[in-house]
This record gives sequence, C-alpha cells and structure tokens, in this order.
Amino acid sequence: MALVTISGYPASGKTYRAEQLRTYLEGRFSAPDHEGPRLKVVVVSDDSLGVNRSAYDDSRSEKPARGAAFTALTRNLGKDTILIMDGMNYIKGFRYQMHCAGREAQVRMCTIYVASPPDECRKRHEEKDDDKKYKPATFDNLLMRFEEPNSMARWDSPLFTVSDTDEMPLEALWTTIMTGAKAPTNVAVVQNAKPPADALQILESTATTVVSLLSSSPAVTSGTGGRVPLPVSSVRMEINLPARSITLSELQRHKRQFVAVHRKALSQGAQGSLDWIEETVARKFVDYLESHLNT
Repeated sequence: MALVTISGYPASGKTYRAEQLRTYLEGRFSAPDHEGPRLKVVVVSDDSLGVNRSAYDDSRSEKPARGAAFTALTRNLGKDTILIMDGMNYIKGFRYQMHCAGREAQVRMCTIYVASPPDECRKRHEEKDDDKKYKPATFDNLLMRFEEPNSMARWDSPLFTVSDTDEMPLEALWTTIMTGAKAPTNVAVVQNAKPPADALQILESTATTVVSLLSSSPAVTSGTGGRVPLPVSSVRMEINLPARSITLSELQRHKRQFVAVHRKALSQGAQGSLDWIEETVARKFVDYLESHLNT
C-alpha cells in the first residue's frame, strides 16, 4: 500500500519520528469513524533487524546490513501494509533501489527527511547508551558521507522535511499514503505472462486445421467466395473469402507466415497477442487470412 522512507543523520530523531507516524496511523485505522481499509503498519529499523552499530565501521560489514534492510523491505511490501523504513538511508543509490522496489510493487511512496543540525545530533549521540553508539570515527564518517534527500529526485519525492522544532505533517502524510499517486511501473520490470509449454504445438495444429477446413470448402474450390463457416474446436466461426480461386499452396504459405511470426515472439520470451488456447489462435489466424486474402 505504501512505503515511507525516513532519512537523516545518526541521532537526528528518526526513530522518534517513525514512532510518531506509526502511532498516528494506527490511531486513524482504529478510530470508530474510519471507513476505509484497516492496514497494517510495520516499522523496519536496525534494531528490529538486530544490526549492530559496529556494522557501519567499514563498507564490508555495512553492505550486508543494507542487504538485510532491503530484504525486509521486499518481504513487507504489500497492498495491506504501510511500511516505514526507519534508518539513516543516507546513500541516495540505496534510496533509489528502495524506490524501484516500491514502484514494482505498485505502492505509494514518500520520504521524510529529519533535518537536525550535526552538532545537535552529536550531542544526542553522546547521551546514548554505549550499545546504541557508533565509534567516534564512524559517527564523523556518517555525517560526512550523508547524501541529503532532494525533492527534485523522483526517488525522494514527495519529500517532507522536518526540523527539530517542526510538528510532524501527519495529516499531509496520511493523504499522501492513502490517496497519493503511485509511480508508474517501469516497462523493464513488468513480467510477461509465460506461454504454455505446448504453445508451438497449439499454434501449428490449429493453423493446420483451419487450412484443412478451408481447402475442402466448396467456396474455395469453386472460387465463389463469401462467408464460410469454420467449426474449429467447439466454437463455430466464419471467414469472409474473396470471389476468386484460392489454392492450397496459397493457404499453406499464409499459414507458414502466421506461424513464423508467433514462433519468433515465443523464442523471444514474449506472449504476443495470443493467450494460446485453440479458439483464440484460430480466430487470430482467421483474421490474418481475411486481411491477406482480400487484398
């Protein structure tokens, strides 16, 4: 349903803002006057994933930490869930990766940037328990490497920036999460339905049946043309033929061309314009013959 990405310096108050949003959303869903769907609200953070602060001491250990967060994201994205990603999410490439996952899942998305000054973040960090602290060098490195969200970047938009003194824009967030626009799915990630294993056999045998029925029809042998019934499968269909002589070799040539076009689509992994049942293939072939025989 929705993906909310929270970004900010370490100790900027991201978890506090995530809990504010979670509490507000759950309160709206449980309110007696709420008439819409009652969605599940899930918060994913380093703490919920058991990721230690030491994971950010070097890139080798940070990579699996981000991998764990992304795995949790893909596992929780769904039509009945509002997913809040509570973390620094300080690398724009990682935010883009999450955006792509949300786009593929067709959920609404937004970003909350918790914009606390570095000195204030440092002060808060010093007051934390030791197991919640980063090493001093790691903390400084994270501040330096932070890539601020940008409202002009599609993977950060729509962007809500919240400072220490700001109230959370909870009503605006609710509107974005529940009724905001969804990013269009990239054509590259749309998975085509796979044709059945016997698609080629259906294609060939159905086209052969149509040619056989036509070649034995009096309208074809006499050249009178007109509408000719074709009892293919359990469905009766018709084909409109021109008033001229149509030879078996001409019908077979058109059959080979029709089969070749759709065989190529199959070899390229595409379903094409057929759903590969006998009736649909027959209708498509009949349309093909009418357009080519009547020209």
